[in-house]
Amino acid sequence: MHGNFINRFLRLLADYDWTFSALVVDINNDLTPNDEKEISDNFMSSRKTYEENVQSVNPAMFLATAYDKASEAWTRFSPNSMELKRLMAYAGSSANLLTKLISEDHNDSYRWECLFKTPLNNYDAVILLHGDKLPYPQRLLFSSELNQGVHVARGNASKVFHPFLLPGDLNGNSEDLRNKLLKEYSNTFKLWYDSLGGDAVGITWGRYSSKKRGREEAEEVKDPTDILKDIGKVGKGFVRGIYLLKAPRLMG
Repeated sequence: MHGNFINRFLRLLADYDWTFSALVVDINNDLTPNDEKEISDNFMSSRKTYEENVQSVNPAMFLATAYDKASEAWTRFSPNSMELKRLMAYAGSSANLLTKLISEDHNDSYRWECLFKTPLNNYDAVILLHGDKLPYPQRLLFSSELNQGVHVARGNASKVFHPFLLPGDLNGNSEDLRNKLLKEYSNTFKLWYDSLGGDAVGITWGRYSSKKRGREEAEEVKDPTDILKDIGKVGKGFVRGIYLLKAPRLMG
């Protein structure tokens, strides 16, 4: 029963036409015709920039209710178009896996774990964190492990590392690590993480142009291994391992 509910939810995420349709939630039939017209007008207004730039559509996921007719409460700032595309892909693959697990009556614990976290080999690189150094270790459902790619760096948990009381500006959670890294490498990669208690941070590379660059620009493009080693230094005492799975792709 619960599996069917989750499956329907995942299918909704994966198959809904988020670009051209607002998702209206009206459980108690509170919406009047005027409310529906206001929601429709707000949605059409949010899609005016679609023809000029698909990525600029905001909010990418338009959720409307009786108290929020402009989708401002939940999805105003996230997900953006790129994140929503990735969310839809994961929801679809998770729904397929859940259907298979239920129909074939699987008891393999690892297969069930995959429903609750993204397979690490979907990323270009992965940062593994020390679970006992997370602010709330008890929230960690499954410890992340990786046996592929190039093991670029490893680090021991530091006894002086405390998730709440730390010198400097790095606190013991993946969101603070993410914010610090993005200050240094905002145009180099995108970070993906579970803010509720995950011990892995996924990295997807930005695309580098293969066209001839000027000398200064070329010097700015660092070797991915060097970048990952720098990340290990930033997260010293918190990062337990960093793996390079795929090198950055070039585009013309």
